[in-house]
Amino acid sequence: MTGAEGVPRLRQVVLDCTDTRAVAEFYRQLLGLVYRPGDEPGGGADDWLVLRTAEGVPQLAFQQVAELPAATWPEGPVPQQSHLDLTVASVEELEVQHRRVLELGGRLLRDRSDDPEEPLYVYADPAGHPFCVFVA
Repeated sequence: MTGAEGVPRLRQVVLDCTDTRAVAEFYRQLLGLVYRPGDEPGGGADDWLVLRTAEGVPQLAFQQVAELPAATWPEGPVPQQSHLDLTVASVEELEVQHRRVLELGGRLLRDRSDDPEEPLYVYADPAGHPFCVFVA
């Protein structure tokens, strides 16, 4: 897939982390992604890790930082600044993914699963980055 001529193409979303391996593993398992060759556990340095689709398309990267205040969204002094939106096709699948997120170490921030127009859950990943899973 190439971008339009003269327009940059989005390569991947990068998340800062104090434990890149833990956060990369969380998203690898949640989204069914694979490590870039050499980024697998035991494959080298953990200061920059990339997850791709099985076809090799970059999706998420994880950059090691010394400190990272966890977002306190929806209230508090540290805003979320950005978040990932993940979708499922039905309320039933939303509940399946809700259980998976919690089993993988995600933390529930907001439950709007009973919203008739857009059922959703808002979570924090192990590093505190907010993300949503909703029916679309």
